[in-house]
Amino acid sequence: MTSLPILRDMTRWKFVLGFSLCFSLFFTACTKQTDVLRLPELNEYYPLQIGRVFVYRLDSTVIPYNGNNLEIHSYHARDSIADTIRDNANRLSYRVYRFVTDTLENGPWVTTGTYIITPTGNSVEVVDDNNLRIIKLVKPLSNGFSWNGNSYIDASTAGGPFQYMYGWNFQYQNVAQPFNVLYGTFNNTVTVLQIDDTSPPGPFDPSQYQQRNYSIEVYAQNIGLVYKEFLHTVWQVTPPPPGYDNGTYGIKLSLIDYR
Repeated sequence: MTSLPILRDMTRWKFVLGFSLCFSLFFTACTKQTDVLRLPELNEYYPLQIGRVFVYRLDSTVIPYNGNNLEIHSYHARDSIADTIRDNANRLSYRVYRFVTDTLENGPWVTTGTYIITPTGNSVEVVDDNNLRIIKLVKPLSNGFSWNGNSYIDASTAGGPFQYMYGWNFQYQNVAQPFNVLYGTFNNTVTVLQIDDTSPPGPFDPSQYQQRNYSIEVYAQNIGLVYKEFLHTVWQVTPPPPGYDNGTYGIKLSLIDYR
């Protein structure tokens, strides 16, 4: 027959065990919640420092003289973060110079333009030579999150030069996943799918009008931009003869070196 003190001890043990189990479950739940809520900072994937240099293989898609097909011209492009400036809103920004040469690097590096990068804390904005401001990255950096990256661009005016950029829904994909470029494989990257649209949808038919817009960028942790692909094509059938519209162009960048 079990004595009364032992029963009391068993009751205490059950209480302590139950309390410990509840505390353990609560602590584990809090720990898991903390892990889930911990998202990467934008500067982890777009670090900015004066003197950094990135070299890319640049493939440019252009229209030949006949306008019936597309050609790809290849170069090496070097982006150098040269200095800092203040933008119109007095925000600290970084000025980047782009130089281009042949793929064998036998010729001189020729300056082709500059662009400005502005980290705001909650986003990263880039202004190109055409004064187009694009919101490249935003918080939170998590799979499926989307935003209007072209909100600063006048893309709603009918017949405007950038009407094709209207309604692009930038979206994060493959956060913290590996991605392979010419330099090699980066184990921790984030992909930004900016647009993937064909209008009207379906395979290309040279007897029918079709517009194709595709844009994607990949950023590697502690590196920055390692891959970019952009393509805007418009196939016109009227007036004849059919051919690509003059606004058709594309660019592909793949990182080959950095320092």
